[in-house]
Amino acid sequence: MITVQVKNGNFDAAWKKFKQKVAKSGLPSEVKNKREFIKPGVKKRNAKKEAIKNSRKAAKRERNAV
Repeated sequence: MITVQVKNGNFDAAWKKFKQKVAKSGLPSEVKNKREFIKPGVKKRNAKKEAIKNSRKAAKRERNAV
């Protein structure tokens, strides 16, 4: 369970810290993924597409850096 202490009545700072901790824990993406069932073949296909996209991005960054 994620907890944050409110110091000196500064709720806004505590709320911001809480949102950061929740996002870092990966909970929102986990909830998004569990909304509907995705077939294993579709998962594999999407992962492959994502890997190709990431490798292209990395190659593009490498070309631009040199």
